[in-house]
Amino acid sequence: MAVAATPSTHMATINPCLSSSNKVFMSSIARFNTESKEVSWTRLKSSSHITSKLPFSRSLTSVPVTYKRVVTRAMSAPNEDKPLPGLPIDLRGKRAFIAGVADDNGYGWAIAKSLAAAGAEIIVGTWVPALNIFESSLRRGKFDESRVLPDGSLMEITKVYPMDAVFDSPEDVPEDVKTNKRYAGASKWTVQELVGSVKQDFGSIDILVHSLANGPEVSKPLLETSRNGYLAAISASSYSYVSLLKHFVPIMNPGGSSISLTYIASERIIPGYGGGMSSAKAALESDTRVLAFEAGRKHKIRVNTISAGPLRSRAAKAIGFIDMMIDYSLANAPLQKELSAEEVGNAAAFLASPLASAITGAVVYVDNGLNAMGVGVDSPIFANLDIPKDN
Repeated sequence: MAVAATPSTHMATINPCLSSSNKVFMSSIARFNTESKEVSWTRLKSSSHITSKLPFSRSLTSVPVTYKRVVTRAMSAPNEDKPLPGLPIDLRGKRAFIAGVADDNGYGWAIAKSLAAAGAEIIVGTWVPALNIFESSLRRGKFDESRVLPDGSLMEITKVYPMDAVFDSPEDVPEDVKTNKRYAGASKWTVQELVGSVKQDFGSIDILVHSLANGPEVSKPLLETSRNGYLAAISASSYSYVSLLKHFVPIMNPGGSSISLTYIASERIIPGYGGGMSSAKAALESDTRVLAFEAGRKHKIRVNTISAGPLRSRAAKAIGFIDMMIDYSLANAPLQKELSAEEVGNAAAFLASPLASAITGAVVYVDNGLNAMGVGVDSPIFANLDIPKDN
C-alpha cells in the first residue's frame, strides 16, 4: 500500500482477476462518494462493453482461483489546486517528526514516505551512533531508490536531528556515554534539547511518530532477564514515547496526531521475544490510552498505536527468529501474504489525517489479521479440516 506523492489522493486498488460463479474483480479507483449503484453499473457497463446485467451474470463460469499479491495505492491528481471528489488523505501544510529512522527498510522510513506522499513535511530523529552513516547514505544517494514516491518524485527529508530518547536532559546522561566515541561531535540530542532545536527551527509540528525500541536482553527468557535489562527495555521502548510526547505536545498544533508502534507480544505469548520487551509493549499500549485522554483533553492531540506484524527489517533481525515469525504469519493469518512496511506506513498516514479525527486511544492492528486467530491452523491437529490455503 502506498500513498501518492502529491497531496490530493484517490485510493486505488489493484485486485486479482478472480472469476467465480457470480463475481468479477477488476482494477479500480475507489472514490468514497455518494454515487448511486445504478450510476456505478452504467460506468462499469460502458467501460467493459457489457450490454445488460442479466447476461453478464449468466456468462460467468467457475475457474481455478489464482492468488496474486494485492497492492493498494493512493494516486495523486495532476493539479493540486483542483478539488478532488471523495475523501483524499491530504496532509499539505502539516509537519511530521518521526523518531527512530536510521535506515530505509523499517517501519519508520515507510511511515515517513507515506506521510510525505500525502503532502507532509518530514523531519526525523536518528539515534546518535547511527547518525553519521544515515546522513552519509542520504547524501550519497544510497537511499534514492527507496525514496521514490508513487508519482516518481523523491521523498525529501527537511532535516535530520541527532537523538537518544533514553535521556530526557543533559543532566541524565552518564559520564561513560558523554565520553563514548560514538557520541563524539554530536550535541543537543537529549529529548529536551531535541525538542528545543525543533521549536527553534520550525516553531511547531503536527504529527509525532515514535518508531524506536530496544531491549538489550531481548534474546533472554523473562525468567533470566536482569533488573537492569528489564528496566532498559521499558525505558527505551515505552517511556521514551511518554517523554517525547510530554516535551513535544506544547509545540504540537491542536488537532495533531501522535502514533507509536507496538507488537502482539504485548497481549499474547511470543517465545523468544524476551528481555522485558513484551512488558514494554504492554506498557506502551496502556500508556497510549492514558496519553490519549490527557493529550486530548489538554491539547486536542490524538494518540494511537499500530500493532504491526513481523517485518524483515534490520532491527527485527536482531531478535533472531523473524523469518520464523513471518512464515508463521503466512501460514496462519486470515490474509496469506507477507506484510509490507508500506502497508503500515499507509495506516499511519490515515491515522495522522483528518479522516481519523475521531480515533484516539486505539491499538490498530496491521498484521493481515493474525491478531484475530485463536489457534495456529498449520497444526497437524487441523489437517482433516477443509481450511482454505494459498498454495
